[in-house]
Amino acid sequence: MTVPLIVFPAIDLKGGQVVRLAEGDMDRATIYGDDPAAQARRFAEAGATHLHVVDLDGAFAGRAVNAGAVEAILKAFPGKVQVGGGIRDRAAVDRWLGLGVDRVVIGTAALDHPDFVRAAATELPGRIVVAVDARGGFVATQGWADVSEVLVTDLAHRFADVGVAALLFTDVGRDGLLKGCNVEATQALAHATPIPVIASGGVAGIEDIEALLVARAGIAEGGIEGVITGRALYDGRLDLADALRMAAAG
Repeated sequence: MTVPLIVFPAIDLKGGQVVRLAEGDMDRATIYGDDPAAQARRFAEAGATHLHVVDLDGAFAGRAVNAGAVEAILKAFPGKVQVGGGIRDRAAVDRWLGLGVDRVVIGTAALDHPDFVRAAATELPGRIVVAVDARGGFVATQGWADVSEVLVTDLAHRFADVGVAALLFTDVGRDGLLKGCNVEATQALAHATPIPVIASGGVAGIEDIEALLVARAGIAEGGIEGVITGRALYDGRLDLADALRMAAAG
């Protein structure tokens, strides 16, 4: 039986508000609300069982900044929540998991401190998601402000055997721009690693959900686990209930 594609509505937090950035640029933020918990409830009412939350301020600060807003979301949303942004050490991982977060998303530390991430994934199987953020095929870090010389596939291979739950692949050049998801690159990464891949960046409408469903067919190991969508939902270009129905039908 095929596991349904998971649709993760996204709540990105900046100054306690719900925002979306263009290409990860903090100066190009669109505010969509000042009550993250209420937004989480709306996603739940539409049928969402999973939620993706990012502490944008934390991604740049290297520590939790919007913890209060995340805690409010956790209380409001009955499903599974994964959280990223500024998680750079084991204490941060344990703190979020202790609050009830299902999975933590680690990006910059996966490149800078891979031993910490490998150890956490080994000791907490299924609870660590590695963010593989890309600009032109190379890994971007520090809230996408810097671009390394490490290839996306090389970073993925470093964590192939330690119990990582998923790779969160984002094409930074498309994120928040409604250009369409980079399905080809997502599929290529899913083929290159046994770790499940979550697609992110640029989802513009229901066509992207359909394209990912087609792309995941035939990928034997790992595969494409889910897709994160934000601006398309907030702008009304994608109906969450429709996306969930299509994903469930496979």
